[in-house]
Amino acid sequence: MSTYREIIGKKIKKVSSDPSTGIDGEMWYNSSLGKLRGPKLVEAWASGGPLTDARADLAGAGTQTAGLAMAGVDRPSTPKNVSEEYNGTGWASGGNTPGAKSQCAGCGSQTAAIVFGGASQSATTFKYNGSTFSAGNSMNTGRSILAGFGTATAGVGAGGYTTTNSNAVEEFDGTSWTAGNALTTARRSIGGTGPTQAGGMVFGGQTTAKVGNTEVYDGSSWTAGGTMNNAREGLTGSGSNTAGLCFGGYTTTNVANSESYDGTSWTEGPDLATARRFLGGSVGGTAPAALAFGGFASNDTGATEEYNSSTNTITVGAWASGPAMGTGRYLGGYGTNTPTSAAITFGGHSTTSTALTETFDGSSWSEQPDMNTARSRIKGFGTQTAAAVMGGRVVGTPTDSMDDTEEYNGSSWTNVNNYPSNNRGIGGAGTQTAGLALGGTDPAIASVFDYDGTNWTAAEGNLNTARGYLSGWGTQTAAGAAGGSVSPNKQYEEYNGSSWTAKGSLLVSGDNISGSGSNPSAIFASGNSQPVGQAWDGTAWATSPSRGTANVGGNFAAGVDSTSALVSSGYVYPSTGPTTASELFTGQTTAVNIKDFTTS
Repeated sequence: MSTYREIIGKKIKKVSSDPSTGIDGEMWYNSSLGKLRGPKLVEAWASGGPLTDARADLAGAGTQTAGLAMAGVDRPSTPKNVSEEYNGTGWASGGNTPGAKSQCAGCGSQTAAIVFGGASQSATTFKYNGSTFSAGNSMNTGRSILAGFGTATAGVGAGGYTTTNSNAVEEFDGTSWTAGNALTTARRSIGGTGPTQAGGMVFGGQTTAKVGNTEVYDGSSWTAGGTMNNAREGLTGSGSNTAGLCFGGYTTTNVANSESYDGTSWTEGPDLATARRFLGGSVGGTAPAALAFGGFASNDTGATEEYNSSTNTITVGAWASGPAMGTGRYLGGYGTNTPTSAAITFGGHSTTSTALTETFDGSSWSEQPDMNTARSRIKGFGTQTAAAVMGGRVVGTPTDSMDDTEEYNGSSWTNVNNYPSNNRGIGGAGTQTAGLALGGTDPAIASVFDYDGTNWTAAEGNLNTARGYLSGWGTQTAAGAAGGSVSPNKQYEEYNGSSWTAKGSLLVSGDNISGSGSNPSAIFASGNSQPVGQAWDGTAWATSPSRGTANVGGNFAAGVDSTSALVSSGYVYPSTGPTTASELFTGQTTAVNIKDFTTS
């Protein structure tokens, strides 16, 4: 009988606690638990940031950490010319195609892709270089709902629909399309995947009925592969013809199931969280790291999911319901840069302005002493025990903007030196003794003021864009400012203590947006009717998990990075009245999946 060390090449170590990482095949003896333990493979789908533009009938390319979503349709009949790029966490806008397109196919990488075919038996081809699309030579036969795989210079388009189901195959060499050997089975709504022309396959689809047969391509000819367990159409895939994955689709209902392919046969795998058809996938990727996005569920969806097969259990970043506030209102503001276990809210309005103050201890909200002056349209800066608030308005008064400034010490509010002007919708960043007040909207201004705990002085640099109802975060010398009341509400700027520099625009407009973090990282979610989350990593914006409710005026209190956040109160869009709801965000975590093994 062979020993474990002889088989695996490693001996079993005795440890008092489990390690934080591990690879398949490792084992150890946990002396504290008296257990033989080791990591076990987990196959699962996990949510990623959603597409900014929910759509179906789109084309996919790239990999799980560098995906590309091209074209698509807002059902029932509005083709799109948009593309989006995925960075392993969320989506950001890419270049537009020269023309709108749906029911199309794609292949290649995020920086070198093609999208071709489409509705109304389109033959057009568009080529992507990582930033812009250009028109390429058309296919010989225009068709829709076809499959694609390969690269931008060695691609394959197979099957689809002309006026009947098609078995046509064409190869693209980077310049033109050439007829290849035909499929055995003519079909439409077909799935396909493959990182190369010689490593691709097609599967599923519709003839006179849903089919599950597979055909494998070696770069010149097709051979029959294994039959899928679940025949369907409108599916997609990822990986190669020896290690592939298919997912989604339609039988008589939308399908969530996935299947893996080993070069011979298909095996049932974990289900997608969202059952859908006509979705996109990372057809240039590998099976253990797939990406599924968009499609049609009960309506168009932007849902994005990542497939992983590893010894790690991934708990994705997500919003969850938090405890209710004592009073629902169009919330005035928060002290910024405070952890979610020590947040403070103040002011706001429902039908009239309020002076209410509430604090959050990580599990519940508690009412605190009121401000001296009731007001709304305010934000502030500081911490739960050392906050400041400036300006604002009293709802219903003829001249409603004010210049009052108040400080909070953890038990009471004190009137201090007035703000330099009557204004409301002012953003805030920093601390009570080193604060920064940004912009305002009575009228919209670009002014920025420093606060030293006693006096207000003009800061060295004004915002590039005059606006109010914006969100600010960071410190007095390293701040960010985003969104606001000036269309298109996507402006984002960073401050270095002396000047503001315009950076990449928000993906989703941000009037009354909620945001928090430190410079350079931040997380945003919701603004008027937009629940889609957005995260800034210091370089670019990408989508992050959506909130459960799109609140108007809900504002964040958060830690100093984009891994945790709190949002609460506000009006539910459209304005059906104030809510007391709060939501908490927790960033993604990864931990080794440890299992016990028998010693008998």
